[in-house]
Amino acid sequence: MPSSSPSLRSRISWKQISWKRLAWYLVGALVLLAVAVLAARGLRSLPAVQAFIEQYPGHSGLPDGAPVGIPAWLGWQHFFNVFFLVMIVRTGLIIRSKQRPPAFWTRDNSRFPRTKGTPRRLGISVWLHLVVDAFWVLNGVVYVVLLFATGQWVRIVPTDWSVVPNSLSVVLQYLSLEWPVENSWVSYNDAQVLSYFAVVFIASPIAIITGLRMSPAWPMQGRLAKLPSERVARALHFPTMLFFLLFTFVHVVLVLTTGALRNLNHLYASRDSDDWIGFAVFAGSLVALVGAWVVARPLLLAPLAERFGQVRRMPQPAPAPQPAARR
Repeated sequence: MPSSSPSLRSRISWKQISWKRLAWYLVGALVLLAVAVLAARGLRSLPAVQAFIEQYPGHSGLPDGAPVGIPAWLGWQHFFNVFFLVMIVRTGLIIRSKQRPPAFWTRDNSRFPRTKGTPRRLGISVWLHLVVDAFWVLNGVVYVVLLFATGQWVRIVPTDWSVVPNSLSVVLQYLSLEWPVENSWVSYNDAQVLSYFAVVFIASPIAIITGLRMSPAWPMQGRLAKLPSERVARALHFPTMLFFLLFTFVHVVLVLTTGALRNLNHLYASRDSDDWIGFAVFAGSLVALVGAWVVARPLLLAPLAERFGQVRRMPQPAPAPQPAARR
């Protein structure tokens, strides 16, 4: 008698293949990084490249009256953005695993907002993903409003075309392991400006629009039903998540390797100092992230879902029969 079902064996083999692919991707990334570092160091030995870096050291001038420093609201926004992004990735991976939902959720149409049609049934994993998405979007709206209301937008929105050659210069300096002098309390380097602008004003809207297109909230009839197509939305949504993961990885590496205490104070404590206050807040945020990652399980949050609709739990599959003991 087989020791496990075919579906279980295929699931285990799929996980093994995935880890093997991930290992090969990491090896390939390290090889490419080593080649890029060697190439950058070779380029920096050329007189023309040295003159280019001297002309474009990596910072464009900010407009007159630009704010200095990082306000407290920006630190809180940074934490909430990281928190919700981690939860989006967590719930997105649960959905992408294509496992059978342990429960289904149906919105209570007797409450606000009411709709004419019958509410659509959602897998509890999809419901959790949409809830986290909604909080992330709300946090983003508050962030953008405060960004323009306080003038902080000039720190992440390019205002001069010199941002392009300055960004190339910064990337070359980082890859050559001879990093530029920075003071993010006053201004970001131009590579940061372009990357932050891309995250806030390009990648985030793409993630929101494509996520809505794939969600049950998108209208099934009318002009919007096919704009954009669900196939295009799926083709853009997952790579956008990978972009967020890549950005987060590079961002964390640079924060921890270019003056960790000072950078953490900027991000988490709104202080321009080298003490340990920002690190303590950062450590506490990591504890919150790990705890949320563990708790973010559909069945654990089913009681919360029941407050906003009806939850129907599905029967758990019977355990696989054990092989008979040999005598």
